[in-house]
Amino acid sequence: MPLRRTDRIDTPRLALVPVTGEHLADLLAMNSDDQVTAFVPYTTWTSLDDGVAWLARVSAHVESGTAEQLVLQRKADGKVIGTLLLFKHDEGSRRIELGYALARACWGQGYMREAVLAACEHAFSALGIRRIEAEVNPANTASCRLLAGAGFQLEGRLRQRWTSKGVTYDTNLYGLLREEWRLAG
Repeated sequence: MPLRRTDRIDTPRLALVPVTGEHLADLLAMNSDDQVTAFVPYTTWTSLDDGVAWLARVSAHVESGTAEQLVLQRKADGKVIGTLLLFKHDEGSRRIELGYALARACWGQGYMREAVLAACEHAFSALGIRRIEAEVNPANTASCRLLAGAGFQLEGRLRQRWTSKGVTYDTNLYGLLREEWRLAG
């Protein structure tokens, strides 16, 4: 059975909604920043065409039922300030992976923590997920802190796991189980 589509997840300051072409202008502003894209697997966007190509790729995963690409839309002004991806849904294992990016102007303000916590609650409750995983480049210390603070356990380091943008790097593997989430809540 494919991953059930998410219409909207609300947090105090954000609405997490499925990405559409209407969000690409805000996403271009975010993804044209080399610091924002330093730890994501795609190159820094240089034009709206890069956004259109990205949207086509993620839409194919969504249509296959293995992913849900959401954007973080600030309630105060409607601006899209980030993305959150639930992907590689494994129905039999009730497992999913988590990825995200946030506009640099919003770093350090708790937006991504708010989004990750809401997405975890949604995945464990509405989607029936048992385990959420995230792989993070160890050099991305802010993301490592975010996951640990959200209750994810560092389960190990996968040596030379990925090559992206011409660089091979290790990843830290984080995992969060539904029963741990319930105990923490």
